[in-house]
Amino acid sequence: MTNSTIAIVGANGKTGARVLNQLSALGYNTRALSRSSDYAFDWADKNGWQQALQGAQTAYVTYYPDLAVPQAEADIRDFVATAKAAGLQHIVLLSGRGEDGAQRAEAVVQNSGLTWNIVRASWFMQNFSESFMLDGIAAGELVLPQPKALEPFIDVDDIAEVAVAALTRSDLANQLLEVTGPELLSFDHCVQAIAKATGRDIGFKTAPIDAYLAGAKAQGLPEDIAWLINELFVNVLDGRNENTTNTIEAVLGRPARSIQEYIAATVKTGVWAPQPTSTSTEVA
Repeated sequence: MTNSTIAIVGANGKTGARVLNQLSALGYNTRALSRSSDYAFDWADKNGWQQALQGAQTAYVTYYPDLAVPQAEADIRDFVATAKAAGLQHIVLLSGRGEDGAQRAEAVVQNSGLTWNIVRASWFMQNFSESFMLDGIAAGELVLPQPKALEPFIDVDDIAEVAVAALTRSDLANQLLEVTGPELLSFDHCVQAIAKATGRDIGFKTAPIDAYLAGAKAQGLPEDIAWLINELFVNVLDGRNENTTNTIEAVLGRPARSIQEYIAATVKTGVWAPQPTSTSTEVA
């Protein structure tokens, strides 16, 4: 059991929960930080940050909704100042590939005077099973804005393992770790691979970005998430990320997990089972 405390900002998120579980299994003292945790942390309320970080030496930081949004750079700047005042020594920041706003936030951490790591990741495979694309797949048809490029989707478990290494290995300090999956894939390829593995007929359709966002907003999509979707599909998915890295293998000593491995593991959870049809007997 190590004596220092590692704070996990966003401990209920896709990577945060996995980082927390891995660190705990390895015997590290951890502090889960979220809006609902014992040590409450909310990106929209800076008043609680100092108390949440006090006494921690290291932090894994995920930003909501995404470092690409305009507010992120200022929030990360304030976070760094609070972290330094609280005695934090090392920050590991999760970032996204090819996002101009994210790179500005990364620079704040890199120039903070603390030891740091940036884990810059490609799109998550788990977006098909734990995020905004799940409903469409479960319903039998996924509709997205037209992607303009292929993407090296990465398994979130790989991201978490790299983050844990960055949090616990001094030889990795002050490095940018850009992580991807092992191959370039289309969204349609991923959906059809899921369909084949589940034995279901799952369609994939695209829509013009304006029409897609108009429909999503009509169903209650918040403005900041709409901005993010536009940024990702219009700007980030323009081909700038159509390459892979060998960082997973360099850090972990094994290849990155493939989409086939992710799908095989996820099928067993039943998350892609078709949505039940209504059996209502209500009489009009």
